[in-house]
Amino acid sequence: MLLMGGDRIDEAVAHAAKVLRAVADRDWNVKAGGLDWSCLKTAEHIAGDFVFYAGQLTGRAADTYVPFEIALDEGTGPEGAIEVIEATGGMLAAVVRTTPRGVRAYHPYPSGAADATGFAAMGVAEVLLHTHDIARALGADAEPPADLCEAVLSHLFPHVPPTPAGGTPWTTLLWATGRGTLPGRAALVPWRWHNPLSLPAGPVVLREVTPAAAMDLAAGGTGGLTWIDGGPFDGTRRAAGMVTKAYFAGVHRPMWGLYAVVRAADETAVGGMGFHGPPDENGCAEVGYDLAEAARGRGYATEALRSLSRWALGRPEVTSLLAVIEPTNTASQGVVTRAGYVRLPDRDANHAYGLHPA
Repeated sequence: MLLMGGDRIDEAVAHAAKVLRAVADRDWNVKAGGLDWSCLKTAEHIAGDFVFYAGQLTGRAADTYVPFEIALDEGTGPEGAIEVIEATGGMLAAVVRTTPRGVRAYHPYPSGAADATGFAAMGVAEVLLHTHDIARALGADAEPPADLCEAVLSHLFPHVPPTPAGGTPWTTLLWATGRGTLPGRAALVPWRWHNPLSLPAGPVVLREVTPAAAMDLAAGGTGGLTWIDGGPFDGTRRAAGMVTKAYFAGVHRPMWGLYAVVRAADETAVGGMGFHGPPDENGCAEVGYDLAEAARGRGYATEALRSLSRWALGRPEVTSLLAVIEPTNTASQGVVTRAGYVRLPDRDANHAYGLHPA
């Protein structure tokens, strides 16, 4: 399973410590590969990221970075730097494990916040990539386990096409972060990772489902969520399968896939909602949704659809939204009507509803 958490941080730190200890007897004052920092400064940066990410979560930073930084004591050498990476990595892993689900803290990409799994993924990415930078300068190999690279890619780089034939998840991650090349792909400059979007919707919150979570849902798992009795419903699992298929086909676009509808009061997932894909050439995006039976009749779907529609219509590439509903599904027709959608000509014997910007 590719979901992110404290165990992934522990695994990445153990890998980094093993790689770095093998070159601890070399000169760490040389520049790390591809960076302007020395190897020792790069190690300090890894530890600083761990503490910084932990501080964002424990401080519940809402709209800025917590104003502090860490530095190695003067005279610290390679072995001491590795010990600091291990210690600070353990701090972040502990914070990730104990941060309540739903807590989000400031991080600029792409929407101003990330949850504990997002900070875990960023911490894993930082230690893997900067360990590579150090090892590259010192003439050592730093390739991590493939499943660890796949977990980072599926969480932070959902926009990156899957590993091509002849490549590995590690070479794909290096390409995705401007550190390597892949046959048939232009250099990715600039590069940026993606943290899942979260949209408030009254009593519920829409949480973007990562490809990793979608794979788990499609396979019968929970997607890392706590579900209401009877959930997730069949439509949510089918939508997760669509995200998974699009991801492996290289056509998945972040924010235009599946969202979990999560009850804000207790962080219980009650359904799924999202898009059938990005807007088409005319700027139309099709929406779909379902709720577990135990969550119906409470207005959750209507509030979630209003929020998701408002967000989508605020995007410059969107000109309209479409919902196609079976004629017998009167409850779903009521949801779109209450959310402001209007009846359109039928589509293949199904009722169609549309919404345009005000």
